Amino acid sequence: MPNILICDDEKDIVNALKIYLADPDYTIFEAYNGKEALDVLRHHEIHLILLDIMMPVMDGISAMAHIRETSNVPIIMLTAKSEDTDKILGLNVGADDYITKPFNPLEVSARVRSQLRRYLKLGSGMTRPEILVNGGIEVNDRTKEVLVDGEEISLTPKEYEILKLLISNPGKVFSPREIYGIVWKEKPYGAENTVAVHIRHLREKIEINPAEPRYIKVVFGQGYRMEGDRRS
Repeated sequence: MPNILICDDEKDIVNALKIYLADPDYTIFEAYNGKEALDVLRHHEIHLILLDIMMPVMDGISAMAHIRETSNVPIIMLTAKSEDTDKILGLNVGADDYITKPFNPLEVSARVRSQLRRYLKLGSGMTRPEILVNGGIEVNDRTKEVLVDGEEISLTPKEYEILKLLISNPGKVFSPREIYGIVWKEKPYGAENTVAVHIRHLREKIEINPAEPRYIKVVFGQGYRMEGDRRS
């Protein structure tokens, strides 16, 4: 039975998350600052942490740094929309994913299931080399299986190759001509429109809101890149 720790200084948020994650298979622990979270971890085996960033006594970033000294337990940050700098810092310190307030209950449940599945079924968070991971996306290049928040999705061969290219190179910008040349293996005539159409279809399958993509970002005048934190 997975043990989940929810750490946020606002009790209303902790209570809301407990409702979203109401499942007889989960045991929920609570903490209201980073020090309390560390104390829970010393006394209980925890399989996933939902961790707020801005908290008194000890903030989430400091707590995460302590946790990562001894544990690779999945950590999902709880952030506000305006906290982009904190999201980046958190991912660099060791967070596996983040959820933006106000929460979508379905998104919370899906991201928790995805992280638990990876941690419990793929060996305490260590994925196999053929599995590429970025946030809630998992690409198994051996079976060609693609999971988004734990749910399998169907991609065309070209969509799969574009996703594999981007997720294999997180943060790197690829121009439409580069993507076309790598994926189609042809001279890039008409690359701009062809790639744009495939990117749009890919976003519709992997993004919660394709109009505000979380993963595949446009870099104006340059191309596309995969946003997020890759763990493999």
